[in-house]
Amino acid sequence: MKSLHFASNNYNKYVEIQSVLQKYSIDVYFSRTILTEIQSNFLIEIAREKSRSAFEQISMPIIVEDDGLFIDELNGFPGQYSSYSFETIGNDGLIKLLINSKTRIAYFKSVFVFYDGNILQSFVGETKGKIAHRPMGKGWGFDPMFVPDGIDLTFGQLHQENRKEEFSHRTQALIKFANWYNCKKRAEH
Repeated sequence: MKSLHFASNNYNKYVEIQSVLQKYSIDVYFSRTILTEIQSNFLIEIAREKSRSAFEQISMPIIVEDDGLFIDELNGFPGQYSSYSFETIGNDGLIKLLINSKTRIAYFKSVFVFYDGNILQSFVGETKGKIAHRPMGKGWGFDPMFVPDGIDLTFGQLHQENRKEEFSHRTQALIKFANWYNCKKRAEH
């Protein structure tokens, strides 16, 4: 079986992914790639197109991810535009958008897509929570702002304690992928 690659421009995601997949004896290599990202209202469509773009460049079995932070009070914004929103308004801008918000209910959603030129398979994870009133902890993106349900720490604080994986939408999707991938490998032998 050919080696598995994670295609992305975000090395931080790779570190999280590698940490989870190694527990399932899956080796994954980082392929820094600029991927075609279509405009769509659906993460799964974006991730599937990114997987096709990545495979065209790498010609190896790949996984790609698209994820987003969806805030109820903002009708799902920033959603699939989370990266762009973080780059333009950041955590401070998000706080300003929610200044009069009563609920701050939100969720992070992750979609991984595997593609090997023949098989195109998607895996979804979701973590419900809320947006904090100020950034807390380290981490990247909106992690210092997101508090998962059942705990009073942000992803940023959990990251500092090496506990983000316990609550992560990314981990949920990766576990689904890892179980499927290992079954696929066994069936090929």
